[in-house]
Amino acid sequence: MENKQQEHVHLLIIGSGPAGYTAAIYASRANLKPVLYQGIQPGGQLTITTEVENYPGYPEGIQGPEMMVDFEKQATRMGADIRYGMATSVDFSKQPYKVVIDEEKEITADAIIIATGASAKWLGLPSEQRLNGSGVSACAVCDGFFFRGKEVAIVGAGDTAAEEALYLSKMCSTVHMLVRRDEMRASKVMQDRVLKTSNIIVYWNSEADEVLGENKVEGLRIYNNKTQEKKDIAVSAFFVAIGHQPNSAIFKDYLQLDEQDYIVTVPGTSRTNVEGVFACGDVQDKIYRQAVTAAGSGCMAALDAERYLSAKEHQH
Repeated sequence: MENKQQEHVHLLIIGSGPAGYTAAIYASRANLKPVLYQGIQPGGQLTITTEVENYPGYPEGIQGPEMMVDFEKQATRMGADIRYGMATSVDFSKQPYKVVIDEEKEITADAIIIATGASAKWLGLPSEQRLNGSGVSACAVCDGFFFRGKEVAIVGAGDTAAEEALYLSKMCSTVHMLVRRDEMRASKVMQDRVLKTSNIIVYWNSEADEVLGENKVEGLRIYNNKTQEKKDIAVSAFFVAIGHQPNSAIFKDYLQLDEQDYIVTVPGTSRTNVEGVFACGDVQDKIYRQAVTAAGSGCMAALDAERYLSAKEHQH
């Protein structure tokens, strides 16, 4: 640990999506002088989302990246110290807790709010990355609305994929669902619902070979891994629903994680198993994962941190 630059802060916020920025707004107003590090993707998952229409207060809708700029400006105006940099390791074994930024700067903090989010898992096709935001999406609930009455495809076999396929089936003319094996991982109830929905076509033993289209999604090439045949279908959107990975790896030695690596918080709070360390947003939420719920949990984390710090000061 030697030769690192060192700095002590009262409250450190790690991550900069709706959760981190909302925590910073509340913490600044409570005079906790928060320092926020934005992480590898300033603004988080919303920066790869184009149009956001379901966040209250934006009647005309707003672009995801623009909304995150608004959040950041508001946090800055309240006095938050917002910095570039990524937390690369932590030591929560004793107080004050240590967080290393970009492997070179060591920060100690009286309290920490983790808002590192989650990252959508992708298939890794070049065409998927190229058309990301132009018909390729990892969030049917966010983007399905833009493809009302059209044919769409979705890949995935778990509960989330089943749920998203059902969601899409209510507004799209046909949903083509690709399942890699000859069975789904989804719960029986969800599978039954999918199979009973007349406008969802399930392709078993099928993988996405390529997303077709120059500047927007125009089709999908499907590869059948049993027959080794390929076939093209015309669709206007391609949804990837193969799961999310919470960005929690650097905390795993200290914080309790669930079997999918989400940080476990005390129900109804943002408290983790380490006193003075709080978690909010998608790194601890695998159920809702919306901008508005992340923002709400960021507010909870700031209020929890404020109560914790104020109780700590009264002890001394």
